[in-house]
Amino acid sequence: QPENLQKNWLREFYQVVHTHKPHFMALHCQEFGGKNYEASMSHVDKFVKELLSSDAMKDYNRARVYLDENYKSQEHFTALGSFYFLHESLKNIYQFDFKAKKYKKVTGKEIYSDTLESTPMLEKEKFPQDYFPECKWSRKGFIRTRWCITDCAFDLVNIHLFHDASNLIAWETSPSVYSGIRHKALGYVLDRIIDQRFEKVSYFVFGDFNFRLDAKAVVETLCAKATMQTVRAADTNEVVKLIFRESDNDRKVMLQLEKKLFDYFNQDVFRDNNGTALLEFDRELSVFKDRLYELDISFPPSYPYSEDSSQGKQYMNTRCPAWCDRILMSHSAKELILKSENDEKIVIYDHIGPNVCMGDHKPVFLSFRIAAGAGKPIANVHKCCVVQ
Repeated sequence: QPENLQKNWLREFYQVVHTHKPHFMALHCQEFGGKNYEASMSHVDKFVKELLSSDAMKDYNRARVYLDENYKSQEHFTALGSFYFLHESLKNIYQFDFKAKKYKKVTGKEIYSDTLESTPMLEKEKFPQDYFPECKWSRKGFIRTRWCITDCAFDLVNIHLFHDASNLIAWETSPSVYSGIRHKALGYVLDRIIDQRFEKVSYFVFGDFNFRLDAKAVVETLCAKATMQTVRAADTNEVVKLIFRESDNDRKVMLQLEKKLFDYFNQDVFRDNNGTALLEFDRELSVFKDRLYELDISFPPSYPYSEDSSQGKQYMNTRCPAWCDRILMSHSAKELILKSENDEKIVIYDHIGPNVCMGDHKPVFLSFRIAAGAGKPIANVHKCCVVQ
């Protein structure tokens, strides 16, 4: 129901813009055009036009939009969309040209879609197919842009990592084979954005990391007092279903697990107190603690929500709910945002549309201030003043 969802989505998004009134705004989208992008690209065009011309965004007089819409180019297509909006009150905003290795002043509104491969204002890569062999045409990859605001330079990376293809395989080992694949891909991106080709700057990486809870540990905890029944296919003897029943209480079914079914009898466990009891099973980021920082999570798992427009808080029973959508940053970026003001309440990390259907993912946002001159000590290194 793209028409209904788009109205919901934009209304909730505009409300956050109105509340926080950002001067510089970055919006990162993944699976742009949806799973059936060949049929849905017309909705993308409407979405972009609405965003750029809406009354809610009228004070943003400069914009850059990068849409990877070229789905016919399977070897390059990532379905990523990166939007950047600059408030009229902001002066002297520069974007980095990766080819010329210079910052260029940002003026006007520009949309790039068919020409992403040739624009020097970003770097885009799709992960090699052998990173995730289970998927014939993976769209996973990243887009990177670099900005300089009042002498403070930083990279913004839109990322989409690999999903769990099967709940049964994810359950087999701890950590799962899929988390190993995400670890490899994220490590590749981090190495790429700090390699020797360009000067190092602070960076923010945000999008759909597809981070999942440690499935084995979650199931063993949720079903600690249950007995497990294994159902196998008659022809192949392959495990197709696991059924966990309470030992007493009339052997009530607590959880059914299939390749694409995670049907737990009590969804409240994922919603109560924003699901924070389950954060101990959110372990994928721990491998990167020396390289990445994240603010404390105080919102419920961002995926997989029901796509029924009347079910704003309901999870689908396809996957174990998890915090797939995240905003991560380098430790130097953390210094920028936390040292900028005495009152840390100015930094807000939350989700959008808690009571409304926004699609199968709830968008996540980070709002913060950078104090004037926050990047000054290293500004000369970045030569922000050498611009065209």
